[in-house]
Amino acid sequence: MSIITVGIDLAKNVFAVHGVDDNGKPALVKPKVSREHLLPLIAQLPPCVIGMEACSGAHHWARQFRQHGHTVKLMAPKFVTPYRMSGKRGKNDAADAAAICEAVTRPAMRFVPVKEEHQQVILALHRTRTGFVEERTATYNRLRGLISEFGIVCPQKIANLRRALMDHLEDLPGYVNQCVGDLLAHADSLDARIAEYDRIIAKAARDDARSKRLMSLPGIGPNTASAMLASIGGGHDFKNGRQVAAWIGLTPGQYSSGGTARLGRITKAGDKYLRSLLVMGAKAVLSGLGDKQDRFSRWARSLVERRGYWKAVVAIAAKNARLAWAVLRFGEDFRLKAAAD
Repeated sequence: MSIITVGIDLAKNVFAVHGVDDNGKPALVKPKVSREHLLPLIAQLPPCVIGMEACSGAHHWARQFRQHGHTVKLMAPKFVTPYRMSGKRGKNDAADAAAICEAVTRPAMRFVPVKEEHQQVILALHRTRTGFVEERTATYNRLRGLISEFGIVCPQKIANLRRALMDHLEDLPGYVNQCVGDLLAHADSLDARIAEYDRIIAKAARDDARSKRLMSLPGIGPNTASAMLASIGGGHDFKNGRQVAAWIGLTPGQYSSGGTARLGRITKAGDKYLRSLLVMGAKAVLSGLGDKQDRFSRWARSLVERRGYWKAVVAIAAKNARLAWAVLRFGEDFRLKAAAD
């Protein structure tokens, strides 16, 4: 009988493969498949459904398997865990592959969109830039903690910190001056790297027509536009904009029972980086409202008055997520209504 479903437990060098036939019986069980033998093994199979966990290298393998006519579906590892049956056979690679093979056939399973290579290239730029920003923050925190050991407490703002360091540089003993100087030089080099990545990301956003359409939305700049495009592509994996907002974690969690609806805080599920970009964009929208009287500005201003600043920020971020999906999904066919009445 032909194999119709395959589950693959991904790893760096040794993979586990579990395939079942149309009766659900195991027809391909290989607990150990080396990296160089995985693609030839999958290539010789008839077109089937291949399930994998969305982890390191999953998108690369998904593109490779698609070239051989297979349908590849990626799942979050936490959705595979209930199918592992750990009480029966324990936690091992073969059991993981069997659990993946079972989970991928579930009708209610939620899948991760497979990213193309150019999407991963853009996301690599964002991840690298984020790493530099975190390293710069850690450097300034290290500086602040270092000089506090000598009785010098500096303010949080970076400009004020550097100014205070210059004022107290002579008060620092011995080699501490060299430590401070080296850390400041390192922070300056990180600033230059971050600025360079900002330039590259902005250029990539300007060169893509879809990113340019996204940047026409209030609160969405080059970074948010390119990250959104690289994350969800054309939006075909989502039925509507509400699913995108929920996927990013901008919708409230439900705690309903007995016919009583209870909505809590936002779930904060999904991509933390994408959510933070949308939230920062929403804060920029509110800070730039001024005396604007267009429809969007009046709505945002009334939202702040009715629900408070932070709830308005989340609401604007969720609205931008939904609008971004519509722009990517429908392209030129999507037109925003006139901003002013």
